[in-house]
Amino acid sequence: MRFITIFLTSALVLILSTLTYAENETPEINANEIKQYFEPLPESIIDDEKNAALIKLGKKLYMDPRLSVNDKIACNSCHALDNYGVDGEPTSPGHDKRRGDRNSPTTMNAALHITQFWDGRASDVEEQALGPILNPIEMGMPDKGSVVAKLKAIDEYQQLFAEAFPDQKYPFNYNNIGVAIGAFERTLLTPSRFDDFLRGDEDALTQEELAGLRKFIDAGCVTCHNGVVIGGNSYKKIGLVEPYETDDMGRYEVTELKNDQKVFKVPSLRNITHTAPYFHDGSVETLDEAIRLMAKYQLGKDADDDFVDDVKAFLGTLTGKE
Repeated sequence: MRFITIFLTSALVLILSTLTYAENETPEINANEIKQYFEPLPESIIDDEKNAALIKLGKKLYMDPRLSVNDKIACNSCHALDNYGVDGEPTSPGHDKRRGDRNSPTTMNAALHITQFWDGRASDVEEQALGPILNPIEMGMPDKGSVVAKLKAIDEYQQLFAEAFPDQKYPFNYNNIGVAIGAFERTLLTPSRFDDFLRGDEDALTQEELAGLRKFIDAGCVTCHNGVVIGGNSYKKIGLVEPYETDDMGRYEVTELKNDQKVFKVPSLRNITHTAPYFHDGSVETLDEAIRLMAKYQLGKDADDDFVDDVKAFLGTLTGKE
């Protein structure tokens, strides 16, 4: 009887110690393992001092609704700088209140993506910046010449363009609008606590956040969401494991390749806790739901509440510092 009592007592101690470790110990995160999947944001990707005049012009253009046909829609209307580069809408209203079919992704850290737009049809932020201006649903300007003429008639832009492109005899051209806006967008980097952690600060993340990171890795989320912006560097089919219902053919509309049907650029997860709603069509309202759906359709896993809570805690570390 005494042997049984000792055995049961020992077993109970072992169980309690295991529970205590699960709740109180930091989940093991190997630095070399982390480096396989992630890298910190660079301090900058443009020389701010050398390109000061260009960036100044780009910011002015980014905020200016006069780039739209009715002087009401600016880049900032759909990509608000005071709201993590988004407008919080499933799809954005254009100059005449009509809406497109896709969610407006954040401009924060966008310059580090492999391409721009959900379908990757623009190679960089400079090219992307020019698309919405002529889009009939978005900013609605009729043609490139009309845009240039409109800006050229504004005295302030005469000086700003001359300063931004000092080596050009005729700095007013449509391409330079994209060059300037793109230069400004290259300054929109949002370093976070996770970057501190990646650079060696072991106290930058809490135990719950580390547990979420561990689950994020072990579940396979890092297959798509990796690299410097935790995504934005590959294309994946939505509904990789289980079919996902959407009429949007994604990258197929650009390439016309059958394998690109329902394929989209993987979104960055930086600032993801502040950029709802989610997915290419903005149909998912909450991050909890987005985590569950991605686990199901991309990984074939049923995400329980603990998984969702811990992963969401980790994703919170990707929010840029104030």
